[in-house]
Amino acid sequence: MQDWAPKLIMSKIRWGVISSAKIGTEKVIPAMQQSETGEIMALASRSKETSKQVCENLGIPKAYGSYEELLADPEIDAIYNPLPNHLHVPWTIKAAKSGKHVLCEKPIALNADEASQLLEVQKDTGVLIVEAFMVRDNPQWHWVQEQVKCGEIGELRAIQSAFSYMNRDPQNIRNMPDIGGGGIYDIGCYPVFISRMVFGEEPLEVSALIEKDPDFQTDRLASGMMKFPSGQSSFICSTQLVPYQRVQIFGTKKRIEVEVPFNAPNQMPCRVFLDDGAVNHGRMKTIQDLTVCDQYTKQAEAFEARILSGKIDEVPLQDAISNMRVIDALYKAGASQTWEKV
Repeated sequence: MQDWAPKLIMSKIRWGVISSAKIGTEKVIPAMQQSETGEIMALASRSKETSKQVCENLGIPKAYGSYEELLADPEIDAIYNPLPNHLHVPWTIKAAKSGKHVLCEKPIALNADEASQLLEVQKDTGVLIVEAFMVRDNPQWHWVQEQVKCGEIGELRAIQSAFSYMNRDPQNIRNMPDIGGGGIYDIGCYPVFISRMVFGEEPLEVSALIEKDPDFQTDRLASGMMKFPSGQSSFICSTQLVPYQRVQIFGTKKRIEVEVPFNAPNQMPCRVFLDDGAVNHGRMKTIQDLTVCDQYTKQAEAFEARILSGKIDEVPLQDAISNMRVIDALYKAGASQTWEKV
């Protein structure tokens, strides 16, 4: 394992971004630029003209016409990888072997075996590799976890989630099965992640009902169930339904409702509800507005803090592998139409 001590004396992490993907240029990069402990120094695209235009628009100093050029830059400490799903592992490995820490978009891999390759690379290189589940660092989910842990809702018994949007564009990577398209990979991974996070456990077995698009052959509608040691979690996700998202967390005493659980707003407070069920219409529920923040900024700051403090361990990557195991089992259950062990 290489010695990364020199990086720990730095006051800011210098980022490079591989790809001009929309999620990066429109949401993540502008948010990361608000961090006080990091700075976006470079962006690479397959087209030099594209990267120059993006860098000019976003105020990024260096534009590269290939990912390899960016990885060779000794002034870059960390890489943000928002490439299509099938390129997550290959380019994360290349970045790590170039001595760069990596924040990789979800899903970190196409299956758990592929994700496990990253663990060996991390052990060999000593860099930090984290899957970019921004909900992990959003204060609204910290609030939810606190309510559960302190017993405010009684015993946690069930979680119910929904996440959907409409996308029938054949050119969109989410509709291309050969490169990791499909609803569970894209958005079903969120209910899996928050269920594991809130329960603080791993599911024992799962079942799934999956409907495929007849043209794209990607999963366009999926219902999943996860059996945890302490309770149950169910979800629906779809790439071809009315846009919607919500999470309900049921305890023996109270219920928590998360209004915008995944694509949380950055221009107004996140809102969560606490309801004791005294009236069945739910209009007497307590409303909690949380401080306005950008969860992508929080994600960058948490990643940067781990590097600057020297907390470069395997915990985030082990968690990513565990999440992929559940996704693997859901796809298997959808095909077998039986309960599958995780």
